[in-house]
Amino acid sequence: MAENDFMHILVTLIARETAERKTTRRRVLEQEAILRRTKVPLQPSHASEQRRPSVRPDEQPVPKAAAAKTAPTSPSQPWRPTATLLPPTPMHAPLASRISIPPQAKHAPDSVQPSSMGSMSLQKQERALMDDLLYVLLGFEGQHVTFATQRTSTHEPYDPFDEQSRLVGPRYTIASGIDPSLRDLAMQVLKTATHAAALDAFGDVMSRNEYGSVSHALCSAVRKLQKDFLVLVTQLEHSFLNNDSFSLHQMSLQLRKSAHVLSLLYTLAQEVLKENGLLGATTDDNESDEDDEDEFENVLASLRDGGGASTRGKKSCIGGALLVLLSRRLQAMSGDPQAKDLLSSLLRDASRPYLRMLNEWLHHGNVKDPHQEFMVKETKSIKRELLEQDYTDEYWEKRYTLRPELVPLQLESVKDRVLLAGKYLNVVRECSTGAVFSSTFSTDLSASANVPHDIFAPAFLSNVNTAYIDANRALMALLLTTHQLPQRLRSLKHYFFLDRSDWFTYFLELSHSELRKPAKSANVGKLQSLLDLVLHTPGSIASDDPFKEDVRISMSETGLVGWLMRVVNVQGMDADATSLTNSYTPAPEGSVSGKDDKEIAAHEALTLDFGVPFPLSLIISRVTLTRYQLLFRYLLGLKHLEGQLINSWTDAGGIGGSVAGAVKGAKGRDVGIWRRKTGNPKIELWKKRAWTLRSRMLTFTQQLLYFCTAEVIEPHWRAFMSRLEESSEGDATATKSTSGEPNAARRTVDELMQDHVDFLATCLKECMLTNAKLLRINSKVTSTCLMFANYTASLTRSLDAAFPAFTPTPSAPTPPPIDEAKLEKLFSILTQYEQHFSRHLKILLDALNYLAATETVGFLGLCARLSMAAEGGDVGGGFGRRGPGVGDGV
Repeated sequence: MAENDFMHILVTLIARETAERKTTRRRVLEQEAILRRTKVPLQPSHASEQRRPSVRPDEQPVPKAAAAKTAPTSPSQPWRPTATLLPPTPMHAPLASRISIPPQAKHAPDSVQPSSMGSMSLQKQERALMDDLLYVLLGFEGQHVTFATQRTSTHEPYDPFDEQSRLVGPRYTIASGIDPSLRDLAMQVLKTATHAAALDAFGDVMSRNEYGSVSHALCSAVRKLQKDFLVLVTQLEHSFLNNDSFSLHQMSLQLRKSAHVLSLLYTLAQEVLKENGLLGATTDDNESDEDDEDEFENVLASLRDGGGASTRGKKSCIGGALLVLLSRRLQAMSGDPQAKDLLSSLLRDASRPYLRMLNEWLHHGNVKDPHQEFMVKETKSIKRELLEQDYTDEYWEKRYTLRPELVPLQLESVKDRVLLAGKYLNVVRECSTGAVFSSTFSTDLSASANVPHDIFAPAFLSNVNTAYIDANRALMALLLTTHQLPQRLRSLKHYFFLDRSDWFTYFLELSHSELRKPAKSANVGKLQSLLDLVLHTPGSIASDDPFKEDVRISMSETGLVGWLMRVVNVQGMDADATSLTNSYTPAPEGSVSGKDDKEIAAHEALTLDFGVPFPLSLIISRVTLTRYQLLFRYLLGLKHLEGQLINSWTDAGGIGGSVAGAVKGAKGRDVGIWRRKTGNPKIELWKKRAWTLRSRMLTFTQQLLYFCTAEVIEPHWRAFMSRLEESSEGDATATKSTSGEPNAARRTVDELMQDHVDFLATCLKECMLTNAKLLRINSKVTSTCLMFANYTASLTRSLDAAFPAFTPTPSAPTPPPIDEAKLEKLFSILTQYEQHFSRHLKILLDALNYLAATETVGFLGLCARLSMAAEGGDVGGGFGRRGPGVGDGV
């Protein structure tokens, strides 16, 4: 009776471990065990393997604290295998079995081996086989049905100590001599027993902490079905003990429905285990880098939270990926009604933890995902305090990101809305007080009737859409109303695009001496003080700006052209090479702008900065501010060049400067040579060519400045602000459709951000700041103009030295002879300026014509305007006017 005592101990331990088995169930098992011993006496069993394979037949196991161990006994003592309750370890799931693995039947002594099946009658064979099958269905060996320990061509031997072997499930062998018909029926039942044992191991492994709450919920649903199977086995055992006519065929028929359910569960479990790499699945090499990054983030997050690193493999099927697997199997098995009902039930139960995370994200903006199984990933190392130094929009783009492999099929069509809804709410929560946010969004999600808790609920997708629209409306109101985004954008336009530049002209006049210094020698504090003085001057347009305190002076360490060239070359924004511009090769770094960046003047390094609070820093980020600064520095360079050319014309005594030409100029030198008739045709021709070249350069500069401001920035600005007004109107007029579902918002925050980026990108492109070839050509032309403007003083001194003023006297009635060598040198220098300017301008026009015909139509208007400067003009030339007709006759 050793076997009966051993089984009684196992049944008692199982009943104590599982809370789901009630007291009444335990009493029934005990009573049935007594009936079995009195009615059908059985021989001692060899149905177990000892804890250690080295146990000899003459040894008797003695229970210990950790595992069953054996002790030597005399040959006359009966073989009494025992099992113990193992202590919990971190690797054990809370509901996993902690009963030690029993000894195996192959190690049992010969004295307890049963008699041969061939010596039994057919009826006794059936009764003995049915008795063994009842134990096998519970995961134990019988007298005549034992674990298969021989290797075959298709199966490995079963090892109960190997986890993979337990997950695949045991194979069984039946003793020889049994009737073939009984063997066939028994093999069908044994397949069900294999599935049941494998599902027990599946629940123990997948219930571990690292596999997440979705896997835990799936294991819980599987355990409910296993409990129903155990009830069925108990009913079969009751029929076997109390009904002599109960046959193996009837047992097989009663198991058929449960066998199909277990078969479906077994197939699902095997696929889940393979996806998790627990059955020898390999990791895709193409995903190894991404998996390494995710694993690194998981380890960091775990360490920050005070926990240990996850022990699951790189390739894991948890959370959303597990729901995807269940959904795909449901689609594939939809033709089987029983399979469809089963998989639908499993998907419904397994998705409940995921829906809790989803609703928390949609309605509160929080990511509660300790096991990294939700579709939204939070990178906690990226904080909003870094926005001031963030040149990559990292906070908005990478703080919360999607995990595509964890997006359930049911959310695939709205995954972007799921991500944005939580991101919007997160921003609103960070900018609002706790009471305001709680009164607006916080609800008890577990008890709310408006929040679906079933993945098959009709309102499942509408819940996502509603949350997305509400979050977008809240963030739009926060940006447009509370933080005055339109007014701040207009302030940016005033300062960076110089549309109201009275303050800036005054600032340049006050800081003229400081801006002439090298960039490293300029006093930024003094420049900031002068800027504050100008902005607070009564009567200035900027004095009424509420955001003038946010404007700051900064000095760049790199020249504009050199910076842009490096950006263009790195980002690959360069256009295709053309035959028109192949002659221009990239200049070496540090010499793109014609001088070393370390030697740039203060006016070349001058730029503005603008303080933007959160959450406006999401729209006006450091990246967008950099684009504003690039445009500002480009416009400042053109205005500086225009001022230099105008000053050179004033110094030369041109139109509007007759008084200044007749008296000493601002620098105290006599400039009468430019207005005095020398009577020498060569000198007059030289002066006319110099006036004409200056007029062409001024025309070029003013037309380019007019094009950038009036034909590029202003139209695109109006279009951008009109879309912004649509956003505010759409936010105010958002309603619900006749079906009760909310209408989609007319404009979203992400669309607004993209509109802002597109506006700046278009302005940079049409201002020729994103094409390396245009940038180099334009830099050559403007550099030539600036050099010529700065050379005006030396030209005046050369004329005075070569052709001094002459007054006829009786002793000297005729002027002295002209120094032909000096005159030839002046003609040579002027010719070089003319050739450089004309050649570079022609190449620029050819490139603009080509690009206007291929990609940017707006360059056609610029070509028409600049063609006047290319054709030349007369010696006259007005200044102070922009548009066609600048430089009368040019």
